[in-house]
Amino acid sequence: MELNYLEIFGTIVGLVYLWLEYRANIYLWIAGIIMPAIYIFIYYKAGLYADFGINIYYLIAAIYGWFFWMWGHRKEKSNYTKAETANKPTKLPIVHTPWKYYLPLTLAFLISFLGIAWILIKYTDSNVPWLDSFTTALSIVGMWMLARKYIEQWFAWILVDIVCCGLYIYKDLYFTSGLYGLYSIIAIFGYFKWKKLMKQLQ
Repeated sequence: MELNYLEIFGTIVGLVYLWLEYRANIYLWIAGIIMPAIYIFIYYKAGLYADFGINIYYLIAAIYGWFFWMWGHRKEKSNYTKAETANKPTKLPIVHTPWKYYLPLTLAFLISFLGIAWILIKYTDSNVPWLDSFTTALSIVGMWMLARKYIEQWFAWILVDIVCCGLYIYKDLYFTSGLYGLYSIIAIFGYFKWKKLMKQLQ
């Protein structure tokens, strides 16, 4: 029963997080700190050890994301002149992922995927090591992209959310499954929302 209450509360916080992420609101990182703190306990109890570990990473990434969105800057060329610099928006803009990052991100995903799967198979009693490691590895990449405010982060989350929806049904985490089912739908709209916001800030 205690786990169910935590799952419901985590779902509520997750919905708040989703809404703030959809709007590219910096306060999403506050929910991004609270939510993994809840799910660390939930996933451990459910035997989803990779998801348990990824939520520790989420806590760290949320802190990084907060600071980067607050004080980060882009080195990419800007359309502002020096005279306009003082009056330009200080808000970190949404941008496309630079091509130079695709290979490192792909390698990071593959290494994480295979490494986590090996750990789960060898050292835990997980009965879903490959799916658990897949969503965890892709979440690592997606969270970093979100922290950097790259619009393509939505593609990673769409895939993660769809896989997680089925995985959590299998694990009898129905509230969480419902949350991720909603995530998978809203993530599609989120991409187009960010695309619109990106054009407005150009």
